Amino acid sequence: MVKKKITIPVFVLLLSFVSFYTKAQTPTQKLYVQFAESEMKRFPEAWQIDHGKRLYFGYGQGLGCLAMLKMWEKTGDHKYFDYVEAWADTIINEYGSIHLYKRDTYNLDYINPGKILFTLYEKTGKEKYKQAIENLMAQLKVHPPTLEGAYWHKLIYPHQIWLDGVYMADPFIAAYGQFTQDSSYYDDVINHILIAAKHTYDKKTGLYFHAWDESKKQQWANEITGQSPNFWGRSIGWWFMALVDVLDFIPTDYPKRDEIVAIINGLAETLPKYQDDEGLWWQVLDKIGEEKNYQEASVNAMFMYSFAKAANKGYIADSYKAVAEKTLTGIQKKLLRNESDGTLTLIQCNAVAGLGGHPYRDGSYDYYVNERIRENDAKATGPFIMGLLELNR
Repeated sequence: MVKKKITIPVFVLLLSFVSFYTKAQTPTQKLYVQFAESEMKRFPEAWQIDHGKRLYFGYGQGLGCLAMLKMWEKTGDHKYFDYVEAWADTIINEYGSIHLYKRDTYNLDYINPGKILFTLYEKTGKEKYKQAIENLMAQLKVHPPTLEGAYWHKLIYPHQIWLDGVYMADPFIAAYGQFTQDSSYYDDVINHILIAAKHTYDKKTGLYFHAWDESKKQQWANEITGQSPNFWGRSIGWWFMALVDVLDFIPTDYPKRDEIVAIINGLAETLPKYQDDEGLWWQVLDKIGEEKNYQEASVNAMFMYSFAKAANKGYIADSYKAVAEKTLTGIQKKLLRNESDGTLTLIQCNAVAGLGGHPYRDGSYDYYVNERIRENDAKATGPFIMGLLELNR
């Protein structure tokens, strides 16, 4: 008995091959897309970023929206731009007045969201965005300074420079200098940074203290140096991001620009010494493993971004990008959680930390490690997205 030969039509074989090949070649979604999509699912409107409860021109929303604008620039997907513009369009009226913004508080935190307005004005042509930029700069033109000309962090924190404030204000001022083609603003930025560096730098560790009190009257201030007593991770994250971001606007041959690059190189050399075996940094940088200290998400996201960007821009050796990659591996292992709905969550985010105020914050180790911890804080999620973009991951 002769068995019949079973044949499969050629077109069926071709169809199966094409199907297999197509599946094999489908690219994995970029992690920055996955995380940005997670943020937009959590916070369908941008005012909700950072767990916002009301329409507000907050620095957290500004940081998250800056990351979304970078997503738009990277992917070309206009939904990210629209997400940001819808917030700004709602919060800024036709005259350029910003909802709930009060200039007379002289609060540098209000300046940070202004960074997104340059792109919005350029792309939409809406004059109200330009006027809002001018309104914010009007504050800075009369903002109270230290004797050397660096901004007080807020009017309620007189004579004090905080590293946080350098990030809030100086990239905006540098962008304004480029916007107006007035190089005097570059001089201001460089002056602010060099003053902050002089008064917060610690020669022994190579790190920077959170703040400095010119009057030396604060309870947290060292009576000799005026410096705060600890190295809070996120404050140095703000500082590192400020340094790499202002250089986007200051011309490469501008006087004293190289001094900022030198500070960046000093940080790049120093910070890995305080990175743990898992590639992560801790809430109080120099006290790894001590009681209640923890691997904190925002400092890791900020350092990942800053190392990657500085290497991409050529401010530091390209080999330092490996530090950012190591940090990402640590974040994915210890600080990034996959949810059942497909979203990604950043855990162990320090919600807020500061100095002085009511109740009084003394800058002690116990203070920093006992501040509130939450998930998906914009101070972590925004830099995380931007860091992933710099790493193209």
